Amino acid sequence: MLVLLGIVSREQAHRQEHVRGKKRRVETCIRRYEQHESFSDGEEFHMKKILTLYGVCALAIALMVPLAQSQPAGLQVAFAKDAGTLSDKFTGLARVMSGKYDWKPGQGVRSVADVFNLIVTENGMLVGVLSGTQNMGAKPAPITDPQKLQEALKASYIDLQKAITGLSDNDLQAPVKLFGRDMTKQGALMLILEDQHEHLGQSIAYARSNGVVPPWSK
Repeated sequence: MLVLLGIVSREQAHRQEHVRGKKRRVETCIRRYEQHESFSDGEEFHMKKILTLYGVCALAIALMVPLAQSQPAGLQVAFAKDAGTLSDKFTGLARVMSGKYDWKPGQGVRSVADVFNLIVTENGMLVGVLSGTQNMGAKPAPITDPQKLQEALKASYIDLQKAITGLSDNDLQAPVKLFGRDMTKQGALMLILEDQHEHLGQSIAYARSNGVVPPWSK
């Protein structure tokens, strides 16, 4: 992400070339990932590498255009747009995987529903960090009903988008603490959204392993 942010300070001619090059690499990453429709135990390490690369590439392309063009409030717009994309995809996967919520690839690994509930929890936590209203109470019980979980995912992202668009440029640089670490609000956003892109890749792999096609791929 330091390379990505460095693009802003480069000459315009070089910016456009970087944009084109990164778009090509992102398209290659996604195409290679989508070819892995199922994963054996022997492929687990390779799958993890793909999921990490998929998450970084997806977030990079979401932030690329606003940063390259140096638009006012570009980061807030880009982060909110990325959250909207994640909302659509996680909600869509929660719908098509509604009969597979208990499925997991092995012992000690999150199930389909566990991943979706984690996203809801992360969004609530991030909203609290961005708005200064962190809830230190007990974590809510996991949602098991498919319809309620889809609604919770969508609602959590609506709240997150509102929190993001309400940030000023100065707010982005305000210090916060997340997972016991000191960072800025911008850093917290980047950390959680990158993590969620990894979990999106994980959820796509779960769907493909069960013969379920993600709704946007049909």
